[in-house]
Amino acid sequence: MAIAASRKAIAEFVGAFMLIFIGAGAIIAGGNLLLVAFAHGLAIGVMASAFGRISGGHFNPAVTLGALVGRQISARLAAVYWASQLLGALSAAVALFIIFPSSVWQPSHLGTPALGSSPIYTGNVSVVTGILVEAILTFFLVTVVYGTGIDPKGTFNAVGGFAIGLTISIDIMMGGPLTGAAMNPARWFGPAVISQFFDNWYVYWIGPFLGAIVAGLLYSRVFLDKSP
Repeated sequence: MAIAASRKAIAEFVGAFMLIFIGAGAIIAGGNLLLVAFAHGLAIGVMASAFGRISGGHFNPAVTLGALVGRQISARLAAVYWASQLLGALSAAVALFIIFPSSVWQPSHLGTPALGSSPIYTGNVSVVTGILVEAILTFFLVTVVYGTGIDPKGTFNAVGGFAIGLTISIDIMMGGPLTGAAMNPARWFGPAVISQFFDNWYVYWIGPFLGAIVAGLLYSRVFLDKSP
């Protein structure tokens, strides 16, 4: 049991590391919205495909919470996942800190999601709006994770990783200019801690967790076919 949990923990660490390293790295390197959206989506797509059979390919504390409230994972294993995901995100942020000079990463705070930080959208984004956007985007993500990665009868279970990755990409295309479209507390956590940028930090915990809880409860109670 301990060995199995260790394998899952390592898979979650590596997946979260790649998401932050590639996703935030694309932001630091100056990628436009489309490039950043696909960088995040493809990173999750390939990692979920590689490690889905081992850990389920969560790489996101909100996804793990959605699985927990839907009774698809134990509380003990969820805690292991959360620790692995946050540590993976932190390690990736350290790697980016080492690779890029401070003059390059400081404008984006190592790619830390922020409200209305994109020049594409010049309107004001309030905390309430930010939480709502993050909740809705995460709801979509967790619903797709359930439908393609958790539900054993999911239509596209074999290629669920790419459906999940595409969901992240389209979410960023819409929400990126508003909130950074984190959909993932770990995506915020790693870069924020290393860059010491904590503006509106609660948006990136409350929003994703709310969306994940609603999606997890809805899918597990309404859509998940529990018949043999």
